[in-house]
Amino acid sequence: MRRSAPTLALCLAVAGITGITGITAYTAPDTEPPPAPAGLTAQAGSATSVHVMWDAAADRDGVTGYQVFEADRLVRELPAEKTMVDITGLAPQTGYAFTVRAGDAAGNLSGPGPAARVTTPAAKAEDRTALTAPATTTARATGPRSAQVSWTAATDDSGVTAYDVYQGGVRIHTAGPGESATALNNLRPDTVYTFTVRARDGADNSSPDGPAVDVTTPPASGDGPGTAPAEFAATASPGAVTLTWTAPDTGGETTEYELYVNGLPTTVIQFGAGAVPSGRAEHRLTVAEPAGTVWAVKLRARLPDGNWGSFSAERRITLVA
Repeated sequence: MRRSAPTLALCLAVAGITGITGITAYTAPDTEPPPAPAGLTAQAGSATSVHVMWDAAADRDGVTGYQVFEADRLVRELPAEKTMVDITGLAPQTGYAFTVRAGDAAGNLSGPGPAARVTTPAAKAEDRTALTAPATTTARATGPRSAQVSWTAATDDSGVTAYDVYQGGVRIHTAGPGESATALNNLRPDTVYTFTVRARDGADNSSPDGPAVDVTTPPASGDGPGTAPAEFAATASPGAVTLTWTAPDTGGETTEYELYVNGLPTTVIQFGAGAVPSGRAEHRLTVAEPAGTVWAVKLRARLPDGNWGSFSAERRITLVA
């Protein structure tokens, strides 16, 4: 384990012949760099951009940030929580080699590790034709922290150059034009993810989202049953939003749920004694926001130990008048 407790050196000052009169402890400086990031990939997203990704560092490595290099040129610096970046302003039909170095709080920088090489495609001048969306999307959990997402090919008059995988409206992965599936890692156990896929062409045009698909990662070993509300749905009607879900198995009645709207906690839904639903639960919200407002909603249950459980799938709805 790299970041163990600091080594203490004892400096002893001895006076006379009767013994030690003073002990001073000092900490040796941290000069050990973290390991180079693993799993580095680079995928051309268009004629002038490349999507670079790598695996997150382990907590024990003490990484505080990453530096992305093209050849020997530093092109981006990112905090530790970011493990992907789009490098733009590149030249069409040009080969590039990207490396990533990890840094720690003491200023130590890892080696670069093996380079990820990629060649940008040719530019397509004045290409404004929309791509078709992937017609189908499927997904399955492959473990508590991983999943596989698959899709059918999209079409475009100038050719598809990449497929972008989104989770909750955020792009989390880019795959090549000839790929129809990808493995996603660094997920959380006992969590519902909603994935969509978009196609992209050499002019950086993106298709609409393909069909959304939900994946629930299983609990890690020893975690017990899943805590996320299942089969969550949200329906907008004039002046209201109706939420329905299946309560998780928490070992007792689940009386409280925390609702998030657009990534922020909004309210706690409470069911009083004798009113706790069995099986499917339903709650109706009165809304005052104007028609056309887009909400991304999800919720989580209060567990018997007082903690909040895992989130449900996230649903996007448009309010209506």
